[in-house]
Amino acid sequence: MKRAHQKRRPASFAALSLVILCSVSYAADLPSLFDDSRSWLLAQAEAQKSVDALDEERGSLLDEYQNTLREADGLRVYNQQLRAQIKSQQIEMDAVRSEGFEVERTNREILPLMQKMVNTLEAFVDLDIPFLPEERQGRIKKLRDMMDRADVTTSEKYRRIVEAYQIEMEYGRTLESYEGKLGDKVVQFLRTGRVGLMYQTPDMKETGYWDAEKKAFVRDDSYRDDVRDGLKVARKQVSPNLIVVPILAAKGAR
Repeated sequence: MKRAHQKRRPASFAALSLVILCSVSYAADLPSLFDDSRSWLLAQAEAQKSVDALDEERGSLLDEYQNTLREADGLRVYNQQLRAQIKSQQIEMDAVRSEGFEVERTNREILPLMQKMVNTLEAFVDLDIPFLPEERQGRIKKLRDMMDRADVTTSEKYRRIVEAYQIEMEYGRTLESYEGKLGDKVVQFLRTGRVGLMYQTPDMKETGYWDAEKKAFVRDDSYRDDVRDGLKVARKQVSPNLIVVPILAAKGAR
């Protein structure tokens, strides 16, 4: 038994020696393995950085692409709205151009008519009883001066002419008193619509009326009290009352 055990010892010693040699050899290769592992890890880290960079770039490009699509859609809608606006403006321009032609044609037709209205108003004032002559003639002169002005629109010219006609119409249904001169005398005039124009001196020593047939003022003191009362009514100093005024009968009347 001892012999058998003694014979195995050399084999165990050889195996142990082999293990020691392998361990020494492996220990000698450890630094190299560490360097290779570190290089591989560094390479993997760099590769991961590249992958992350590519992924980030891909995401940025995707966002940019999506933004471009949204901008393209916005521009498409804007262009549609712009085309609609341009079409609407073109229609409006055509309408304005047509209205301009119509206004020009209307001006050519209405300007002579307005000039005729001014002439008619002037003739009417000349034939009417001569109350407020300066005011009424001055109004007509302003109308004539206005007709030659280019800075006054046609509508404004027409409005002022119609306004002058309305003022003249108003004279026919009002009672008025005002101070004026008759020759070298200062008198009080009494206008009763358009049917009578009388005067009276402030001291009531002279009273008269306008004679349309003679086209002159005629003295007639018989109307002194009536004119005095009429002046008070016109000045609102007394309540309205019946007054007697001279009215010439129409020619041919009995």
